Amino acid sequence: MEAEYDFSQGKRGAIDPMPSGKTRITICLDNDVIEWFREQVHLSGGGNYQT
Repeated sequence: MEAEYDFSQGKRGAIDPMPSGKTRITICLDNDVIEWFREQVHLSGGGNYQT
């Protein structure tokens, strides 16, 4: 690890811009709701329940 880092060229904000047609949100869901989504993905052959 360096003793100091140069952030003079750093930029604020998200590292990757959101793709067109998608909006990032934060919500709280019960664990059983998340488990239902995971189960649906598993039953359909895999993938990612988060997209």
